[in-house]
Amino acid sequence: MPDGPLIIQSDHTLLLEVDHAGYAEARNDLLGFAELVKSPEHVHTYRITPLSVWNARAAGMTADRMVEALEWHARFPPPGNVLRELREQAGRYGRLRLFKARDADFSEDLRLQVDTAELADQLSKTKGLDKHLTQRSTTDPTVFHLDPGARGHIKQALIKAGYPAEDYAGYTGGAPLDLRLRDTTVQHPDRPFALRPYQQDAVDAFTRGVVGHDDNAASEAGSGSGVIVLPCGAGKTVIGIAAMAAAGTATLILAPSTTAVRQWIAELLDKTTLEAHQVAEYSGSTKDIAEVTVATYQVLTSRKTKDADHSHLEVFDRKDWGLIVYDEVHLLPAPVFAVTATIQSRRRLGLTATLVREDGREEDVFALIGPKKADVPWKTLEGQGWIAKARCVEVRVAMPDDRLRDYHAADRRSMFRIASENPAKSEQVKRILKLHPGEPALVIGMYVDQLKALAADLDAPLIVGTTGQRKRDALFDAFRKGEIPVLVVSKVANFAVDLPDASLAVQVSGTFGSRQEEAQRLGRLLRPKAPKTGAAPESQQAAEANQAHFYSLVSRDTNEQEFALNRQLFLCEQGYQYRLVDAEQDDDVLRA
Repeated sequence: MPDGPLIIQSDHTLLLEVDHAGYAEARNDLLGFAELVKSPEHVHTYRITPLSVWNARAAGMTADRMVEALEWHARFPPPGNVLRELREQAGRYGRLRLFKARDADFSEDLRLQVDTAELADQLSKTKGLDKHLTQRSTTDPTVFHLDPGARGHIKQALIKAGYPAEDYAGYTGGAPLDLRLRDTTVQHPDRPFALRPYQQDAVDAFTRGVVGHDDNAASEAGSGSGVIVLPCGAGKTVIGIAAMAAAGTATLILAPSTTAVRQWIAELLDKTTLEAHQVAEYSGSTKDIAEVTVATYQVLTSRKTKDADHSHLEVFDRKDWGLIVYDEVHLLPAPVFAVTATIQSRRRLGLTATLVREDGREEDVFALIGPKKADVPWKTLEGQGWIAKARCVEVRVAMPDDRLRDYHAADRRSMFRIASENPAKSEQVKRILKLHPGEPALVIGMYVDQLKALAADLDAPLIVGTTGQRKRDALFDAFRKGEIPVLVVSKVANFAVDLPDASLAVQVSGTFGSRQEEAQRLGRLLRPKAPKTGAAPESQQAAEANQAHFYSLVSRDTNEQEFALNRQLFLCEQGYQYRLVDAEQDDDVLRA
């Protein structure tokens, strides 16, 4: 492309000019194999990493396609080392293959096939792999005999060594489960129910090559294991349920909260032929097991003391599960990673709005849950009407002089809290609510004292971590029914809370620079505001109604501005842009 929007640097960073006419096309191409690093107003910075390239390869993108995208959008010829190293990383995917075979005595054997004897030699001497690659085939120097129980640990070690393995070793069938999707839901028997096209595509991508095969067969690497990446409101729960129906096996579902557990159970009973006795809750208050069991991450990782065992992890072995569903897989805690490494013979489905993990363990998700199987850009679904349109505004608020003095005298961590709890934000919250009368609104923050003061000031109910589950459920239900116009919530509402009518959010504070949290908070607003019946809405009226507003209040000239910039990275990658507005500007400018 002459005078393209992309400048490619020899350190694998990519500078993309936001105001260029070719920006949107270039961004969409880069999303397939590069990750966003920085997103100031005019130039976004991406980086090509091994993991971003391997996810692209697992999704079927070739090295040639990646190189063509770089060359087409580049303003200047790409550095040769970038293209060479991209091809090298892309070429590493597919060199190693895990599979199962039967020995002469008909016992099942897990094996690793390496494409050359030289690479096999190298890997057998690599720290972390040397303890696993001890038994080499006597007839084929490119094959290793492995301990089947170490399948997950080997995949972790291989990816850390820079050579991801394609897993063709297959899965156990699990206990059979007769689960079918309904043609109409229980809640709306007058409306037909069917998967949306992108939902069906995601299910097909996950199940392709497995369903209908023998228990230990898999005709495609990763079939029956992998991650579906879709925005909040796009129906990831429905995709999970459809994958369960396709697999037809007992399923353990892991979710981030009791609220999410109960939403899963309600969806299962509403949209499938399962009966109540076939679905169980395993949480802090209830610990039942059934053919389909929905458990919280918290209860699985709880223990009596810091040094005690995680006794509830036994739920992974309580039934013959054929499928494990990890809801909000980006939240997967370390103990669940550890047990997942030991259950690689079971199908695994991760669901998330973002693969970003604040602990940097994206490689473990790739190795243990599986590669990305489907990822539809948020803006694509917005354009088709499946999720609400969102306007994002960062409002920069001045701090009072006395607060500013405290800020400059504090250490860096305390500075962030002082800036986050800027009392001048309260008036801006009330102002924004007045600009959007009648819109169901969430006021979201991190610090409980700040939220208590806001709830009192707004005369609005408050939900924080100490709010009991029964009260939470009652308040969420009242908000859904329109009985509560404004709800003040802490980070407990970040994940898997279904508030479909919420169309306005005001964020007053957050967890430092968490990109994950920013995406989840915007996601509270993205559930479509117009009813869908299997086809995208076409009327102008429906399109106008399907609008959400997300305001983020940030203290001006403080480190909260720096953290806000980082928080916005993932959403900018998805095509959202934040308007920057000073609180002193008039209402017409402030209105999103």
